[in-house]
Amino acid sequence: MTHSDSDSPSPPPPPPSRQLLPEAIHHAVKPGSALVRLRTTRSREGILDGAWWPRSRDIGAELPDLVGALTEHLGPVTRVGLDADAWEGLPVRLVVDDRVVHIDSFPVGDDTVLITRGERDYFTLLVVPPHATPDAAREAMARAVRADNITDATDILIDTGTGRAIS
Repeated sequence: MTHSDSDSPSPPPPPPSRQLLPEAIHHAVKPGSALVRLRTTRSREGILDGAWWPRSRDIGAELPDLVGALTEHLGPVTRVGLDADAWEGLPVRLVVDDRVVHIDSFPVGDDTVLITRGERDYFTLLVVPPHATPDAAREAMARAVRADNITDATDILIDTGTGRAIS
């Protein structure tokens, strides 16, 4: 092992900005649970801001972990927009970490989830279906976070072999 001239540890990285997308691109919410991946650029270009791979269609089990992970990097999440047909038992609101998160449901079938931070700051995430294979999910998530991505969520899922999120 080699040492530098200084034995002091390097300074810790600065905390993520609450105004920008985080620099970290892959965050495991908790082992064996949903995975979230966010774009690494500071710009908000392209169709999608990230991707989410929940492990089930039970929104009560899946959404608190997603909101908790996003709140850590983005700040408080106030609303979540979901496709009503893609989830079981969709409530109108959930309490996550002592904060009320409003749930908007729409019959859109576009394989995304819309996250609102504050009043009007939106993040659109591809939703990888729970049944996706790890390889297909990784490929779909990687395509979703590319800064030059112009492919919509449904086409990404079809192209990567995961099929549509809505059965």
